[in-house]
Formats: sequence, structure tokens, C-alpha cells
Amino acid sequence: MKKSIKIVALCGSLRKDSYNKKLLYFTQTLLPEEMTMVIVSFENLPYYNEDLDMPDTTPESVKTFKQTLETADGILIVSPEYNYAIPGALKNALDWASRGNPSPLFGKPVSLIGATLGILGTARMQTSFLDFFRLMNMPLALRPEVLISQVHTKFDEAGNFTDEKGKQLIQQSLEHLKQLILG
Repeated sequence: MKKSIKIVALCGSLRKDSYNKKLLYFTQTLLPEEMTMVIVSFENLPYYNEDLDMPDTTPESVKTFKQTLETADGILIVSPEYNYAIPGALKNALDWASRGNPSPLFGKPVSLIGATLGILGTARMQTSFLDFFRLMNMPLALRPEVLISQVHTKFDEAGNFTDEKGKQLIQQSLEHLKQLILG
């Protein structure tokens, strides 16, 4: 019997019509057979404040977010790059998720995909994540790196992702994530 693998996915963009959000939903069509994906929103999380990070003061939205992360076998992050770094709302969500003993992210394998309008993909943002992944002891599906550049040219009018090389890289990254989870 094959093991069912649950991925919890985060999108670094809160924009309704975000290319990264479209790309995240598209990745569901490329999941290996044994994988399922739950996409979790973090747009209702308050700014991290240690005064709120106490058992009797933690907001319900934070508790629910962390409980969802706890159920994951692995994490998928699809994100743009803002000012050469991790988008602020995503960083805030990860700050909340990093708290606890243990953190619901600690030791969970992760895959990172990024898309941007520019020509460098999301190389700088992805590099920004390395210290966080190291701190959380999160094995990274590093090969292949998935850096989708000029993403606005890679969707057709119907919203379909048309970049064949990008599709292959995403599939390979998801397969690598699966292997990290299965050990």
C-alpha cells in the first residue's frame, strides 16, 4: 500500500489575480500520484507580536494556521520576490509558524517555487529563505531550482500555464520533495 503524502502549500502573494497564485493552483495538476495538497491562506494573521504569542492570547487565526501546518508531511511555497526578498506577509506568517516547541514547520521537507515578471526569476528571494530553512531544520528540495522569469508571458488567455520547461522543473521539484518526505 502506498503512503499518502499531504503537502501544505503557501502562496507568498496576497493579490487576487497573482501569477504565483495561478502557478500554485496549477502545481496541483502536477502532483505525484501519492500526493495531496492543501492550500492555506495567511492573509488574516495579525502582525507577529510576542505579546500575542502566549497560550491565553494567541489569536484563533494563528492557532488554525499552525494546526494546518502540523498536519503536513511537507511544505510547498510558491512566491514572488518583493524588493529582492521574501514578501512581508509571507515572512510574517513564517514568523508565527516558527514559534512553538516544536514549531509545526520544524524538520518538514520543503519545496520553493517562485515566479516574477523580471528576468532573474526569484533567485534573491529564494536565497533569503536559506537561513530560515536551516533554522527550522527543513530539508530543501533544492534541485532543480524553480525560478520562473517573465511569468506574465507564460500563461495563455484562458489562464493555462504554457511553459513546458517550467512544467518539467515543477514536476521534478515535487518529485524531489516526495523523496525527501519518504526518506
